[in-house]
Amino acid sequence: TNLVPFPRVHFPMFAYAPIAQDSRATHETNTIREMTLACFDPSNQMVKCNPQNGKYMATCLLYRGNIVPKEVHAAVATVRTKQTIQFVDWCPTGFKIGICDKAPEHVPNGDMAKTDRAVCMLSNTTAIGEAWTSLCHKFDLMYSKQAFVHWFVGEGMEMGEFAESRENLAVLERDYQEIANAEGDEEPEQEY
Repeated sequence: TNLVPFPRVHFPMFAYAPIAQDSRATHETNTIREMTLACFDPSNQMVKCNPQNGKYMATCLLYRGNIVPKEVHAAVATVRTKQTIQFVDWCPTGFKIGICDKAPEHVPNGDMAKTDRAVCMLSNTTAIGEAWTSLCHKFDLMYSKQAFVHWFVGEGMEMGEFAESRENLAVLERDYQEIANAEGDEEPEQEY
């Protein structure tokens, strides 16, 4: 598998588990299954979008700490069978797994609790299109009022570059939507 199956669709989403505040840390150890499933939960992702509204093209799970590979494979099998998590038809494998036996580093005086194991997930999902839609909407609102435009023009940017950038983002939105709607062996058309 490859996180970037098409050149224009190269914006992976990052998730991390467990996310626990140092002040609320418990002595319970999260299971590998719990940590893996938590990565597919919007509260553990670093981009605001709902992964249930999209399809995964590829996923890379990077585990640290006291990890048993057999438990990782069982957790991935659980993810594949969950009906709320969808994968594109044309990329059946969809997972890369990495395991490092060193425990996650703890930042002294930080907000995060010290854990003996963790998982970081990088995934390419069509759900990230929600972030582009939100960004376009916010841009359109501000640009319609010409908010902050004078700062960019004053720094040498031309007015046409705003429209060109907005159009590029609209094409990117369409690319993600086409991939989400693609069935079987069809590959979405790409504009370069």
